Amino acid sequence: MTLDPIHVDGIARLAGRVSRGVDERDQQAVADTVWAEFLDPLSDDGRVVLEPLDEQARLKADIADVALCDPPFPTQHGLDSGTINPTTFKNGLVIDVSQAAMAAVPSDLALHRARTIVMTVHSNDDTYVLGEDDWTMQDAGFVRKRALHAPRVDRYEQNVVHALALYLAESEHALKQAGIVDDLLILDGPLYPTGLLKWTQRDTALADLLVEDERPRDVVANYVSLVERFVEREVPLIGFIKNSASKAVTQAVRESTNAPWANDNAFFGRVLARRDDDGDRLTDALTATNWFRSRAGTDAVMAADGDALGLERTLDPEAYEVTFFAVYDPRDDLVYRVEAPYAFTRDPDTREALRRQVLHDVAAEGGPPLAVAKADELAHIDRQANEQLRRRIEREFDAERHREYDDKRWGVVDDELV
Repeated sequence: MTLDPIHVDGIARLAGRVSRGVDERDQQAVADTVWAEFLDPLSDDGRVVLEPLDEQARLKADIADVALCDPPFPTQHGLDSGTINPTTFKNGLVIDVSQAAMAAVPSDLALHRARTIVMTVHSNDDTYVLGEDDWTMQDAGFVRKRALHAPRVDRYEQNVVHALALYLAESEHALKQAGIVDDLLILDGPLYPTGLLKWTQRDTALADLLVEDERPRDVVANYVSLVERFVEREVPLIGFIKNSASKAVTQAVRESTNAPWANDNAFFGRVLARRDDDGDRLTDALTATNWFRSRAGTDAVMAADGDALGLERTLDPEAYEVTFFAVYDPRDDLVYRVEAPYAFTRDPDTREALRRQVLHDVAAEGGPPLAVAKADELAHIDRQANEQLRRRIEREFDAERHREYDDKRWGVVDDELV
């Protein structure tokens, strides 16, 4: 049954009662005040968690002009990983499967064929044996694959198998293909495995697991090695985050003043959007912030005064710190977060070149850089392939998936069972 017009009208009236208590102009004024007075530097409980790398500023780039300019980096490589999403079976196994792929601009078909595939398996059955879990090769050496037994947990099994599969595939593929990258590597997502690092802020069992178990620690160590590898080769790498849900800056600001935004992207969208005298959004130019050095939220793990989970690091601790800037595309009213290790952005020329490259790509593509979009397409496991893969795994396990009512409700169910 759908909502009748009278129901829609009633809900709209409720929303009107809420919105009348929220003044858009007041929120904009708060955002402008926070931008002007709280970020240079931003402290949380006496510790500096955010500071500009250079002069704090909002920059504007005409979309047509920046799209037509020559990019600072002649070639770009993008990297992404996709999963089938965690699946629970009636025999108690919980699995996720991820494949990682790298794309090149200009295209490199042999590189695009290469894959790293990881299956992560969780079981609470004491008699369960995974078997051989070393890396094996397939497709004439273009595909590298591995099954990994996830650490045992009583809760968050799906979170564990998903994060390990996703980030192990991505980091291993990046390290394997690092030597191919000549000018710039763009990760589709954050610089470090945020989904794993968030364990330090969640359940105690997950936090302990991240510190004590070698499997998630090895994944984080891969990203540390990736930074070291690219610093050694003097080839920059960045993370392009399309859907940042970070609240670290907003929460730190909230300790001192009103911060009504849902997350950091909402805040930066406020301060970067340009409007005319009538309040309409101007869409002729991209806007961006300066680079910031961040020790807020999960970025604290790799801060110079953090312990990086006790992992061995060969560079000075500051080199691993997360730096970022925000870029706003008014055509879609979207904010992207771009991250890079301080090892590269400590150099003013490099950080300016990275920003110009991202602005060029976003302007030209009307969204994420082409290298990222191509990697996303290569790594994505579509719904049909996802279903085929799950059915094959059912046969291999000789066990059906555990289904719930929502699977039937939303049509995620085998045809013969309908």
